[in-house]
Amino acid sequence: MGHAFASLDELGDNYGFRKVRGPLGITAFGINVIVVPPGKQGIHHYHDEQDELYFVHQGTARFEVDGDARELGPGGFCHVESTTPRVFTNAGDDDLVLVIVGAKDGYVGRDGQLVDMADLPKRQALGRGEFT
Repeated sequence: MGHAFASLDELGDNYGFRKVRGPLGITAFGINVIVVPPGKQGIHHYHDEQDELYFVHQGTARFEVDGDARELGPGGFCHVESTTPRVFTNAGDDDLVLVIVGAKDGYVGRDGQLVDMADLPKRQALGRGEFT
């Protein structure tokens, strides 16, 4: 198929990751949506190879990258090179919805690494749609 359609609601109704690649048949790059409740933080991580581009669809995100911090609202972008550690937090009072695109000359697979292995339970909970 040369095209596909979906909506955020069709991809899930929980907090955490909503997979986009599989349902839309995307193979050229990685893409996910993550829905974060107010006050909760993502995982401090980096990647072996793929850069990431974050797009703030809804809410307010605080990005902490390489000693720099910035808050971005709807329409904001944050690009982070692969090996640079990064973390984001929902800095607003409403749900944060981020669209995350990752690639290096196309999709490279899952190559995310934790900065601190103590965050492993948090990452596992996030995979279940739970924020701790």
